[in-house]
Amino acid sequence: MSSHMDNLADRGHGGHGGHGGGHGHGHGHGHGHGHDGHDDGAGHGTLKSYVTGFVLAAILTAIPFWLVMDRVFANSRTTALVILAFAVVQIVVHIVYFLHMDAKSESGWNMLALIFTLVLVVITLSGSIWIMYHLNSNMMPMSTHDMRKMP
Repeated sequence: MSSHMDNLADRGHGGHGGHGGGHGHGHGHGHGHGHDGHDDGAGHGTLKSYVTGFVLAAILTAIPFWLVMDRVFANSRTTALVILAFAVVQIVVHIVYFLHMDAKSESGWNMLALIFTLVLVVITLSGSIWIMYHLNSNMMPMSTHDMRKMP
């Protein structure tokens, strides 16, 4: 119990700057940013993991750039689909290597929040594209050929 109370005192509960010396924003000495030794499943990255993530992100950016600049695919739709695939992989790399999110972090709540956010984004984007497509096809003015056929 005293260990827990010491941690609370070191972290400055009761206002910012609670321990009186140092950097003045309520964090205890040697405890980072309020972490008191508990393991919440979300490990902080090592230099190796950050470098790995950076290299992967750079490669996943350079390849689509090369695909577009050298016109590797004749069909622009194929190029767009390949770039979208690289974008999805890039998102996963950022989530894993920089945000340190996996199924274990925060007992799975981070992953649940991410899935909920992705569902909302997919619904919003697909609904917006659907509405714009139908507005385009239903609201565009007639062509001159169609106007000549009118009475």
